[in-house]
Amino acid sequence: MDNATYVALSRQLVLRRELDVTANNLANMNTSGYKFEQLLVEAEPGKPAYNLPIRAPANFAFDKGIGRDFSQGAFIQTGSDYDLAIEGEGAFFVVNGPNGPLYTRDGAFTVNQEGVLTTQEGLPVQGDGGEIRLNAEFGAPSISADGIVSQRSADGTIRVGKINVVRFANLSDVEKRGDNMFAATTNATPDPAADVRIRQGMLEASNVNALSEVTRLVEINRSYASISKVIDQNQELNRSAIERLGRVA
Repeated sequence: MDNATYVALSRQLVLRRELDVTANNLANMNTSGYKFEQLLVEAEPGKPAYNLPIRAPANFAFDKGIGRDFSQGAFIQTGSDYDLAIEGEGAFFVVNGPNGPLYTRDGAFTVNQEGVLTTQEGLPVQGDGGEIRLNAEFGAPSISADGIVSQRSADGTIRVGKINVVRFANLSDVEKRGDNMFAATTNATPDPAADVRIRQGMLEASNVNALSEVTRLVEINRSYASISKVIDQNQELNRSAIERLGRVA
């Protein structure tokens, strides 16, 4: 196999990966708090298929990983007392995961049978004093812009807790862990995000541009087909050259 085919195949592998990422963006366009993802691609010099007559290294397409756009999504009003949205980029709700804290922008919360505020998957939402436990007898909670959760009883307003919202100095310190959650990949400790505001009765929509992603799917498929054609033409050229050399010999 020659250099042209190797380079073309490396580009096809990257396109297949890019197709998966783009399709995942479209699949999550209606997922609350989802952040747009994009494959990072660059040229990587590598050893050519053979040394002669080409002595310089060949440039292959290389997948560097996933980049994410953490910009703010639009707000959708739901009216639910347990739906929360963060107004402020780069900040996260803190959730008690099975192996440590997890972070999310998805504020579609609920309450379990014990009255604990949780995610839809049942993971407790973290407050300043631990789990946020509500009393069903006092009705729906009121959540202020600074995250203070309170309920009204016969004796007046009771402070239940304050929802933790944090921010990492470097967003590259977090990685995706499934179920719209992120986890810290380093020993970096997030700081309280005191400058953000919490909106009760709202959810943050994903920041995926559906039209752009559909267009990108078409571009990827066309590029893949074009490279397949180049590979076929190159193989046909090699076959013709071998046949001619055989006739001469």
